[in-house]
Amino acid sequence: MVYDVIIIGGGPAGVAAGIYGARKKLKALFLTKDFGGQSVNSASIENFIGFKSISGSDFAKVLEDHLRAQEGIEIKDGILVTSIKKQGEIFEVADNSGGIYRSKTILYAAGSGYKKLGIPGEKEYEGKGVFYCSICDAPIMKNKPVAVIGGGNSGLEAVIDLLPYATQIYLLEYLPVLKGDPIYQERIKKEQKVTVITNTKMEEVLGNALVTGLSYEDLQTHEKRTLDVSGVFVSIGWTPNSALVKDLVNIDERGHIIVDHETLKTSCQGIWAAGDVTNCLYAQINPAIGEGVEALLNIYDYLNGQKSG
Repeated sequence: MVYDVIIIGGGPAGVAAGIYGARKKLKALFLTKDFGGQSVNSASIENFIGFKSISGSDFAKVLEDHLRAQEGIEIKDGILVTSIKKQGEIFEVADNSGGIYRSKTILYAAGSGYKKLGIPGEKEYEGKGVFYCSICDAPIMKNKPVAVIGGGNSGLEAVIDLLPYATQIYLLEYLPVLKGDPIYQERIKKEQKVTVITNTKMEEVLGNALVTGLSYEDLQTHEKRTLDVSGVFVSIGWTPNSALVKDLVNIDERGHIIVDHETLKTSCQGIWAAGDVTNCLYAQINPAIGEGVEALLNIYDYLNGQKSG
C-alpha cells in the first residue's frame, strides 16, 4: 500500500494535520509515540483557544479524542519512527516495531525535546536531583530548596509548579532580564520564597549521590557563587527532533527544519513540516495548529495537481 500522506508527530501540529487529512479523505497514516507534544508536561495551559485553562494531560486527551473521532485515518501510537528514506518519488518510513510504510508525501511534526545545559554534574545527577519536567518531579522537592534555570515561559512555569512544594526557589537567568510572559513574571515576583537572579552562567551541578548544590558565575562581578539546593530544574528551551530528516531537508544552525512559511514545504519535494521542529516564528500551541492545517491543505493541493511540491 502507498499512502497519500504519512503524518509523524502527536502534538498540536500533527493532530491538526491528521484531522484535516481525514476530512479531505486522503489515504493517511498517523504515527506517534504519544499524544500532546511538550505541552503534556504543563500543569495548566491558559492560552489554548477555547479553554480558559486545561492541564497538559487533559490537553493531550482532547487532541487524541478529536483525532480518533475522524473516519478513514489509520493511527499507530506507541511507536517510534526510526528512519525516513526517499526511493524515487515514494517515501519509505520505518518504525521500531519493524513496520515499513510507503507514502507519496510526508508531514513531519515531531516537535522538540528538552535542551541540556552541558555542564559538569548535569548528566551524572540526572534523575538524582537534576530534572527537566517540573510537573512530573516537583513533588519530589517537598520541603527542599531548589534552583530553576531559565527565565523564559518554561522556567517561570517550572517555578509555579514548584511553589506548593519547595521551601525556597532560586530562578536563574543568563540575560539581564527575564524573557517569560509578564503575567507569569508578576505572579512569581509576589512570592516571598522565590529569588530571581539574573546575569548568571551555570558552572557545575554539585552532589554526593544526590544533588547538593549548584555553582554559577555572576556575569557582572565575575564571582563564582554556590547555591545550596537539593534540586535543579533545567528549563532553558527545546532542541528540535529533526535528526531523522537532516539528510533530506535543509536545517538551520539550531537544528530547525527550514520551511516556506506560506506553504510549510521543506527543501525536499514531498516533505512538509510544521510546529516547533521548524524555524517557525512562534513556538506556541495555537500557531502550531494553524501550521499543521496549512501544511495538510497544501499537501492536498499538491496531490491533486493544484500546486507544485
